[in-house]
Amino acid sequence: MEQGTDDRAATNHVLIMAYGGPDKLEDVRPYLLDVRNHRPTSDEVVAEITDRYRQIGGRSPILELTRAEAAGLEHALNTAAAPGERWKVWVGMRHWYPFLKETLGEMAASGVDRAVGIVMAPHYSRMSIGAYFKRAAEAEHPVELAPVDSWHLNEGYLDALLERIDDALKKFPAEVRADVPIIFSAHSLPERILEWDDPYPTQLRETVEALVARLPGRRWEWAYQSAALTPDPWLGPDVSEVLDQLAAEGVRHVLSCPIGFICEHVEILYDIDIEYQEQAQRLGVQLERIEMLNDHPEMLRGLAEVVRARAAAAGWLAPAALAPER
Repeated sequence: MEQGTDDRAATNHVLIMAYGGPDKLEDVRPYLLDVRNHRPTSDEVVAEITDRYRQIGGRSPILELTRAEAAGLEHALNTAAAPGERWKVWVGMRHWYPFLKETLGEMAASGVDRAVGIVMAPHYSRMSIGAYFKRAAEAEHPVELAPVDSWHLNEGYLDALLERIDDALKKFPAEVRADVPIIFSAHSLPERILEWDDPYPTQLRETVEALVARLPGRRWEWAYQSAALTPDPWLGPDVSEVLDQLAAEGVRHVLSCPIGFICEHVEILYDIDIEYQEQAQRLGVQLERIEMLNDHPEMLRGLAEVVRARAAAAGWLAPAALAPER
């Protein structure tokens, strides 16, 4: 929701968080500085990332998409609310404006002392979801957050993905649709997370298993994507490797389903729509991808249930409010 309105009348609050992205090309360098925790970034890397944003329109759309998600979540929460129950949803970004520190300060100034915190990414890792809540805690704000760690098996999220898959398969010729394999993917992370018994790979597998159980007979592959430009090893295989493998087998139609992302941003608009698409064309493969979930109403209804359950677990929501009369 748009911030700056009178929020003190709202009894329940939610802070939704996303990665953030540059609003214009001139923002790329300071944005990368924040992403890299103020470590120096070479001119070559800045130039390469700037060019990627240039090719997708000169900016990231993540803020307006996240605000649309916030508006939809607020609507879903208030539609299902019990009498006298109200909800207000706020938006904070991890690496760009509005930064989490700024949003939490605005919340505190509006009299908000507690909120459910949820990241617009379904799968938990200490390096991803955990980093959001770490940064929020470092803001030294008086707002208590009840964290949602993950929502990778939420029915609304799964149902929305299945709908997107069904719609995307219609982009292929009717005679091949039943045989089109799906590449499920998510953002890669450094391999060292495996030493921590990090739940990220397990949760990704559980999401895929829940989806393919409802796609009987459909061939599928798993891959990671969007590994950062660092020398340490990252989780694989990469989508590009799987595309090469499928093409070598004679597969000529492939559907990309990036389950680890919710909305369009550079990892979708460049990594899939430009980089992997160019590779697929070289290989003679028709590569299509699902429309991202963005503010899909079914996903947001599911997230409203997650948020209300978390508020109840924190003792902030009366038990009777969990099952309002429809």
